[in-house]
Amino acid sequence: IAAAADAWARGAAALPKPWQPQKPVLPVEGMRNILITSALPYVNNVPHLGNIIGCVLSADTFARYCRLRNWNTLYVCGTDEYGTATETKAVEEGLTPQEICDKYNAIHTDIYRWFDISFDCFGRTTTPSQTTIAQDIFQRLLAHGFLLQDTVEQLRCEGCQRFLADRFVEGTCPFCNYEEARGDQCDKCGKLINAVELKSPQCKLCRGVPIVKPTQHLFLDLPKLEQRLEAWLEQSWATGDWTANARYITRSWIRDGLKPRCITRDLKWGTPVPLDGFRDKVFYVWFDAPIGYLSITANYTDQWERWWKNPQQ
Repeated sequence: IAAAADAWARGAAALPKPWQPQKPVLPVEGMRNILITSALPYVNNVPHLGNIIGCVLSADTFARYCRLRNWNTLYVCGTDEYGTATETKAVEEGLTPQEICDKYNAIHTDIYRWFDISFDCFGRTTTPSQTTIAQDIFQRLLAHGFLLQDTVEQLRCEGCQRFLADRFVEGTCPFCNYEEARGDQCDKCGKLINAVELKSPQCKLCRGVPIVKPTQHLFLDLPKLEQRLEAWLEQSWATGDWTANARYITRSWIRDGLKPRCITRDLKWGTPVPLDGFRDKVFYVWFDAPIGYLSITANYTDQWERWWKNPQQ
C-alpha cells in the first residue's frame, strides 16, 4: 500500500515508459516473456457472450495487464475448424466444409474486433502450417513407438458409402430408450454411448440403416507413458500451482489407468494421416486441434519455435 501511495504521489511522469515490442513479437533475452492463448473457439457457430466471457475475455484482460507491466507479451488465438461438427454444419447449410469455415471464421474475427479483444494474432487451423506440424508430431510419435494399431467396430452406411462419425448416427438409447439419442451421448439420460450400442440406428444423412463393420485405426499408446507421467505429475503438483479441481481430475485418470486413445477418424474433413494403410483417414480433432496453438503462432512468425520450444524462457 505504501509503494502504491508513493507511486501515486510521484505522478504519471515517474512511470516507466511503455514497452513497444517489435513486430512480430518475439522473446527478448533478459525480459519477462509471456505467451498467452485462450481456448480455440469452434468454427461452426456464432460466438455469444458466454463464449467470450468463458475464455477470450479473461485471457484478454490478463494480456492487457501483462503489457501494462511492461512484460513482453504475445496473445494468440484462432478458430478450430476440423472435425465432424464442421461436416454436420456444412450438410445443414448446403455448403462445403471449407465454405463453412470461411464463413464463420470471418464472423468470429469481426465479433472479436468489435469487442476490441487485443489478439496479436487471430488465426485458424485449416492451414498448411497445421498440416506440416501435426504430421511432424505424428511421425515423431510413430518413430518413438508411441502408436499402435487396432480394429474398431463402427457403423457404416452403405447408401452413403462411408463409416459414420458419432454425430451422423441417431437411434434409441440402450439405457433409457430415448429415441433420439446421438452416436456418442444420450441427451435425455446423459450417458455416453458407443454408436454400435444404439438400438435401431439410422444414418442422419440418408435415413438408411447402417451395418456394423470393422475398420483399422491408430491409437496413442498412453499406458506406455503412464509411469513417466506419474513421476512428472508428482513433481509438478509439489512445485506448481494446480487448482484442486485439476488435481482431482488428473488423479482420477491416473487412478483408473490410462487407456490407448484413438487418434484417427474415417472422415474427409481433417488433417490427412501420412501413413500407408491410413491415407483415407484424418486425425481426430482432439489430436489435431491443440496443435493449432503452434500452427497459428507459426503463421504469425516463422520463428514460432522461440516461443514454443524455449524451456529457459
